Amino acid sequence: MGFEDAVRRSKEMLDVVLGGIESGEARDRLAKQTVNDFDDHFTPGLTRYRKSVTEAGDFAAIEWTGDGSIVVDAKGREWIDCLGGFGIYSLGIRHPEIVAAVRAQLDRNPMPTQELLDPFKAMLCALLAEIAPGDITNVFVANSGTEAVEGAMKIARVSSGRPGFVVAEAAFHGKTLGALSLMGKEAFRTTVEPLLGPVWRVPFGDAAAVDAILRAHAADVAAVVMEPIQGEAGAVVPPDDFWPSLRALCDRYGVLLIADEVQTGLGRTGRLWGVDHWDIAPDIITSAKALGGGVMPIGAVAGRAGIWKALEPNPFLHTSTFGGNPLACAAAIASIHVILRDRLWERAEKTGARFTAALTDLADRYPRVLTGVRGKGLLLGMMFPDHETGYKVASGLFRRGVLVAGTQVSATTIRIEPALTIPDDLVDETIGRLDETLAELDRP
Repeated sequence: MGFEDAVRRSKEMLDVVLGGIESGEARDRLAKQTVNDFDDHFTPGLTRYRKSVTEAGDFAAIEWTGDGSIVVDAKGREWIDCLGGFGIYSLGIRHPEIVAAVRAQLDRNPMPTQELLDPFKAMLCALLAEIAPGDITNVFVANSGTEAVEGAMKIARVSSGRPGFVVAEAAFHGKTLGALSLMGKEAFRTTVEPLLGPVWRVPFGDAAAVDAILRAHAADVAAVVMEPIQGEAGAVVPPDDFWPSLRALCDRYGVLLIADEVQTGLGRTGRLWGVDHWDIAPDIITSAKALGGGVMPIGAVAGRAGIWKALEPNPFLHTSTFGGNPLACAAAIASIHVILRDRLWERAEKTGARFTAALTDLADRYPRVLTGVRGKGLLLGMMFPDHETGYKVASGLFRRGVLVAGTQVSATTIRIEPALTIPDDLVDETIGRLDETLAELDRP
């Protein structure tokens, strides 16, 4: 493509951005062009794994708009959103208070100068320190959950002077090279090794295995890094003594405890923080996904003052051009306010109990298809006997207007992760459509 072609093409794209698409023919062209561009210019082969392409009929389902817990594609087709963007839509799609906060800041100043002090970054750091568990005081604001994990690893190494980490099998902490070093799924790691190390892996929920590692290697371990409830592994809940044991072990061996709350934090599991289920205060905590209110990408890593002290000799040791930009901070401040004001973790617990009861009933009725349900709050996993069955359930729900997806670590688990604000009638409608899907698959 030459320069003039690029000018013309970019003008056509901008017209879609500014004016939308009116005719059915234009929508069909957009669907075809989107698939072609993904195949030719993004990651080849990705579209073959998307239900929006394989299950959407003649024209792929193209992301366009939505409201609350309803997703609408470019052709006007609707889905109940029980995927929640893997956790970003805790407040639903286009929550008006979050959009208003971002719009107000957009009209004021979208990006920082990098030299003048940004009041909204300062506000957000103070607010996160106030609501974080334990005596956490300091915060670094990043662009994503993966960046938050990278920051946590880096700060732990600087503070402790040690290189290693203890993590869980089937863990998911992100896919940049540092965070990927903690990844549980080997298929994501092996093609890019060697990664950071040393890293010791233990079964999730096995405190004795953590004890054995620390007894032998504590002098080389900067931190134990765990999700309170494993998200991408399929909403795996540890035994109730696991987190208290982790806290005691880290104290005994002088090792930092990092809680990766990128997916579990800010109300998702029925508590404000996942670790609140066990009244545990980590040394470092990460947050993202719900933090941006479904409007802006943002992540944060927070920790105790004594840990942050290690950064004082060189406060430029960890920085980010876009991390903590005022648009993202405005969204995060508004998101935290809505979650706290409306006590949405309580709503998540109540709605999660409604889902769990209905899903357990379906598992009793269709045991050959749905083998179990697990999780807390609105981080739930439906378990199936194999990957093929799980995919058929997800595909069947897609065709019936419900968005769900498997997990990147456990393909036999389908997640239920809707907005914390999903109405009861949409919960009941989702269960009804799932009932139809399971009944179809259960036929001899």
